[in-house]
Amino acid sequence: MSVTVDRSQIENLVRQAIRQADAASSNGSMAPQSSSVAPLGWVDGKPNLRVSISARHCHLTDEHVEILFGAGSVLEPDKDLYQDGFYAAKQTVMVVGPRKRMLPNVRVLGPTRPFSQLELAFTDSISLGIDAPVRHSGKIEGTPGCVLVGPAGSVQLDQGVIRAARHVHMNDHDANFYGVANGDMMQLVVKSNDCSITFDDVLVRADKAAKLEVHIDTDEGNACNLDAASEVLLQKMPDACACGH
Repeated sequence: MSVTVDRSQIENLVRQAIRQADAASSNGSMAPQSSSVAPLGWVDGKPNLRVSISARHCHLTDEHVEILFGAGSVLEPDKDLYQDGFYAAKQTVMVVGPRKRMLPNVRVLGPTRPFSQLELAFTDSISLGIDAPVRHSGKIEGTPGCVLVGPAGSVQLDQGVIRAARHVHMNDHDANFYGVANGDMMQLVVKSNDCSITFDDVLVRADKAAKLEVHIDTDEGNACNLDAASEVLLQKMPDACACGH
């Protein structure tokens, strides 16, 4: 008795056997490959550290945007920043300090915030004649104010002028990698020819959507010649010795 063989069925079985043999030889097992996605901002299985110079800039409320740039105005994105969802706006303001000292064309960053805040470097505050304290963003109680001038109007800030303290943005995966938590302090080492600097007191600002990025101001960036740095290293602050020194 003859048996009729389905040729297409045989071809399918052969192809399946070949695929299984190839998978076993290349992977060493029949288990499927992992489909896990690398943490945000990571490269080659580890955090990708970026150190950025944060030049003087201004954050505004929705109300102040309309006063400075006209009724119905909103911030217009011009350039995306490294942190997703944040941008440098097309709009700029003039900052007026005591004795009519001015800084023209100070960039506004978006999106808008619940309160307006001006962030300067030390040399900027000297130029304006404002004794701006070092503060972390949002800690503006008791800080000096200034006048902001836009094409449609002006705003008197009673407080909000600060020298932004250095800090590092990171997500939960970055924090686990370094063994730190939100609010901890870290140390940034910048190695440059003849002007290497170690910056202490780098505040950890952990957020699930953040990418690893240290922010220092223009004075700090110039002091360590960041643009020509040969190496940057982020690490936990060393523990104080038992003697207390």
